Formats: sequence, C-alpha cells, structure tokens
Amino acid sequence: MSQAAVVALRALASLLGDPFAVMNTVGLMAFALVGASKAIREEFDLFGITIVGLAMAFAGGVTRDVLVGRLPLALRTPSEIALGVFGVLLAIGLRAVLRSPDEHPVTLVADAVGLAAFATTGAIVATEAGVSTFGVVAIATINAVGGGAFADILLDRAPFILFDDFYASCAVGGGAVYALAGFLGATASTAATVCAVVTVGIRLVAVRRGWALPTVQGLGLTERR
Repeated sequence: MSQAAVVALRALASLLGDPFAVMNTVGLMAFALVGASKAIREEFDLFGITIVGLAMAFAGGVTRDVLVGRLPLALRTPSEIALGVFGVLLAIGLRAVLRSPDEHPVTLVADAVGLAAFATTGAIVATEAGVSTFGVVAIATINAVGGGAFADILLDRAPFILFDDFYASCAVGGGAVYALAGFLGATASTAATVCAVVTVGIRLVAVRRGWALPTVQGLGLTERR
C-alpha cells in the first residue's frame, strides 16, 4: 500500500506539473480524514468532528504562511475548505463501515501520506521565500505536524508529537532531504518527490517496527534513591 501511495504521488506530480498543488491537495484531504477520525473516536458531534478535521488540515499550513509573511491559502480560495470538508466526509463514511477507523491501516497510511505531503509543501514554500536551510527544515516540520498538535489540543490532550511515537522526526528528515536535493541542483518536482517518498517511507517503517525516540527515563538518567 505504501508503494501505491508513492506511485500515486509521483503520477499526480507528473500529470499536473505543480508539485505544491498536488501535495497540498493530498495533505488537506488526508489530514482532515485523520483529524475527523480522532474526533469520532472521542464521540464529538458533527460540528466538533468538522472543526477538529479542518484544524488538523489547516493549522500547519496557516502557521507556515504566517512565518513566511503571506496570506494563508485557506483564506484565499474556497477550494481549500472544500478539500478539507471532503476529507471529513471520508472519515464519517469510514466510520459507517469500520468500528475503529482511527486505528485502521487506511487511516494510518493516510496520516503518513498527509505528513509527507505537508512536509513537502512546507519545504517548497520555505524555499520560495528564500529562508535558510534550517528554515526550510523547520517550516517543513511545522507545516507537517502543526495541524496534528492543534487537533490534539482541541481533543484535550497533550500533543503526541512531544512524547510519543516517531513522527515529527520523519518530517525533519523529509525537509532535510528536500534542502539537500535543491543544493545538488535537482528540479523542484524531483526534490518534492524525494521529500515525499522519504517522509512517508520513514513513517510507515516506524509504525510497522514501533520506533520511538528515547526518553530520559529510558536512558537511565533519572535520579536514583
């Protein structure tokens, strides 16, 4: 399934010729689906499900746009909101046929694809804004994980990227690869494809193998009595 996702991303990028548009479209629908699925699990009403889904889809991109000094895309075109709503409707449809859609492989893959897509769009926007290499990686990461962090706050829990799972690190890796590809002279489309493939690949492997960053307690550095 991961191979199919990668092939789809590359085919869309080749067909449309605009890697930002492709990745942004994929990311909005995927993250809206994931956020709405989390809200469904918490038994939110339809309004709450929609808000959490759209927050996960848009919060990272809005933060990205503010950082580079431009009007957020979500406020410029209704098609952005339409894509997010479509992702929410997909989550509701999945709940009609699955008991726990937020834990189903479809949603886990959608989350990985959304992470990769938004890491890529963040890297593209940051590069076009002329920020430093560190800025490219930072904005790629913020774009990728900002929505999930905000959705967790709405769900009344600490953002899981701060204490659990191997998640934000995947976006850091993707952003770094994008910057490296650009430094080596790759085209924007090639750099975007490589960034997306690396991010989604690392994330799916991390989920499969249960990777997690170590804690201080796990390193045995806590005070002993």
